[in-house]
Amino acid sequence: MFGQRIRGLFTMTKKSPCSIQALYDLCKLTFTPSATSPPSSQAIHKLYSLLDTIGPKDVGLKDESLEDERGHGLFGFSALNRVDRWAQPITYVDIHEGQHFTMCMFCFPTSAVIPLHDHPGMTVLSKVLYGSLHVKAYDWVEPACIRKSEHVGHPTDPLIAEGSAIWWRAFKIQHATWSRACIFGELGLSAVWSSLRLARLAVDKVVTAPHGTSVLYPKSGGNLHCFTAITPCAVLDILAPPYLEAAGRRCTYYRDYPYSSFAHGDEIVGNGEEQDYAWLAVVDTPEDLYMRPGRYMGPAIQR
Repeated sequence: MFGQRIRGLFTMTKKSPCSIQALYDLCKLTFTPSATSPPSSQAIHKLYSLLDTIGPKDVGLKDESLEDERGHGLFGFSALNRVDRWAQPITYVDIHEGQHFTMCMFCFPTSAVIPLHDHPGMTVLSKVLYGSLHVKAYDWVEPACIRKSEHVGHPTDPLIAEGSAIWWRAFKIQHATWSRACIFGELGLSAVWSSLRLARLAVDKVVTAPHGTSVLYPKSGGNLHCFTAITPCAVLDILAPPYLEAAGRRCTYYRDYPYSSFAHGDEIVGNGEEQDYAWLAVVDTPEDLYMRPGRYMGPAIQR
């Protein structure tokens, strides 16, 4: 029964496999060691221009956002009410995992969240395939602006008390590869932080398919981001290089605090610009990040 439900999400298509194959081939050309490192702006432009042409059918998906208002949700279940659908996990699908780049998809039910996290030393291209997704992203202020605070993470801190009810449940996929392990992390929640770092807001908007591809870079473009599903939606990601803790590319999660919460009366940023900045504190992998593996059902890629 459960396997049939999973297969309902990923449907094979009769469309030519050339689009996803062409995307893989161009990634391989762009991100191999023999290529320019980091890739040139022209190379990235070619990639996101090609990614702009990819739709749900090219990767074996159907547009689940069309089902939502009819009460079917992510899996097409007419029996599930809206609360039940919101409790469904995010589905993570590998298309390609390699040493130099990863192609993968995240399929969200309504209101699902991937919390604020970073992409150290990475270039990431993201395309919303269907549905609507709220994206909030930051870049670090350089040079680094660090603030120590004994109140951050204290149980009596009203900010902590407010957030304690909405932490996400972590779901660790068994037999995960390094890149999955770094994405999903280990169970646990840090209650104490010793410092905060200032970040500038780069993106805060709702992206609705067929919106163009977004690109983040190691130090720009919103390297630290959070996704919240407004409707059922799917995102196709290219990560280069992929997460690898042994190489220093560990996925770190954060909580953001308004700039005014720890301003201490000084003026690091100008008046009227406070809303464009936030203090970020490192946290352990949120407890309620709920994910499960899905099977790629799109056209086969010739490697």
